[in-house]
Amino acid sequence: MLEAHSGQRLWTRGFTLFFAARSTSLLGDHMLPVVISAAMIHGGYGLSGVGYALAAHLAPFAVLMIFGGVLSDRFGARRMMILSDVVRLVFQSLLALLFALGAPELWQVLVLLALVGAGGATFQPGVASITPQIARDVQRGNATLRVSESIMSVLAPSLAGVLLAVSAPWTVFAIDAATFAVSGACLFLLRLPAGGTRAEGSTFRRDLVVGWREFSSRTWLWGVIVIWFVWQVSSSGPTLTLGHSTIITLYGASALGLIMSALGVGNLLGGLAAMRIRPRHPLRAGAIALTCATLMPLGVALGWPPAALAACYAIGGLGMTFWVVMFHTSVQTHVPQELLGRVHAYDAAGSLVMKPVGQALAGPLALLLGTVPLLFAASAMVLVVAGLLLAVPAIRGLARADQ
Repeated sequence: MLEAHSGQRLWTRGFTLFFAARSTSLLGDHMLPVVISAAMIHGGYGLSGVGYALAAHLAPFAVLMIFGGVLSDRFGARRMMILSDVVRLVFQSLLALLFALGAPELWQVLVLLALVGAGGATFQPGVASITPQIARDVQRGNATLRVSESIMSVLAPSLAGVLLAVSAPWTVFAIDAATFAVSGACLFLLRLPAGGTRAEGSTFRRDLVVGWREFSSRTWLWGVIVIWFVWQVSSSGPTLTLGHSTIITLYGASALGLIMSALGVGNLLGGLAAMRIRPRHPLRAGAIALTCATLMPLGVALGWPPAALAACYAIGGLGMTFWVVMFHTSVQTHVPQELLGRVHAYDAAGSLVMKPVGQALAGPLALLLGTVPLLFAASAMVLVVAGLLLAVPAIRGLARADQ
């Protein structure tokens, strides 16, 4: 089932530059929700303004990511990622300037955040495209990047909170914008192997159709995404919405901070495990690891104390991260390089599309069924989702590609 990890050297110049670019970009990404919330409250827009602002940032990213995948394959992932960093640097700097000059109009904030989100849509597909080109061991490369994401998910919100305590929101917006400058500079210095040329007569529409054809032709890939719809609506949505609100109600915001930090530690451990463990059937092993996530809503539903919940979230984070690394590695090693941006964009957009639906439905369903029963159901649905993944032969039987 398992094989020892490869001894190939990971930290080449190319991977080091890409790691630095990705890490600084993630630092900015994870700081942004905190500073958006603080800026909207500080500017007098209220909780509804916070919701509008967060949605304005996320919606263009999710909607435009598929088109970003086509652009990534047509014009080069590195080029589009640099363009993404430049666009986000410009518009977020304008946002910082507006807040520095006073309280901007709500529509100005929403438009600029939407443009920042749209800029990010051309960045994410490139992460999948570039990783196989600069990591001699794709699984270890993905695991290392996931470890970085885990660290940033814990460090960035805390850093944003400290900065907001000693400075105004516009200052944090400006610092956040600077992370895109660092990321773009690292990507500018990155040199990739020469890639293939686009097919003669290729058009944007044709590239979009070809990407969908490649995505839909792989049962294991679209099967995972369809099952992930179930995960987002029935488990992830209630866990994020009801789980977090219940923890705050019972134990306070500081307890939630402790528990989310434990989740970050679990993500880190999951990434480290994925560096060492090389299953012959990665999606099968990932689905088994995913069952660890059942502990998160279960612990909240049972009313366990914060220390026990922290352990539940750490174990859940470990399992979820191991699954994510196995899935991304499978995509990057089974899809041809020239199609990877488009195919990854379809799977990433599909993974995101039901997330707001699950979060939006959690509240009304809790009023109808009760919070605790819904959290028990969310816990059980983790096992159902893992069972569905294992029940599909194309997912269960997908072999690890030679790396």
